[in-house]
Amino acid sequence: MMRIDDGVTQADVLLDRPNRALEIGSIIWREMHHFSSDAVLLVLASAHYDPADYIQDYDRFLAKVRK
Repeated sequence: MMRIDDGVTQADVLLDRPNRALEIGSIIWREMHHFSSDAVLLVLASAHYDPADYIQDYDRFLAKVRK
């Protein structure tokens, strides 16, 4: 289960089949929950991961979105 949040609206997306995918743009808060024991999470990105590029605190995320 993926919860996506743009700072205004939240939605839960159930990815329960191997042919389902979710494309997430920038400035979207996301949380992953309730993985089955045989689940695989595959992340494709356009750049190498840099922790400095990410907001780790939800309140800071909301402040940035609401500017």
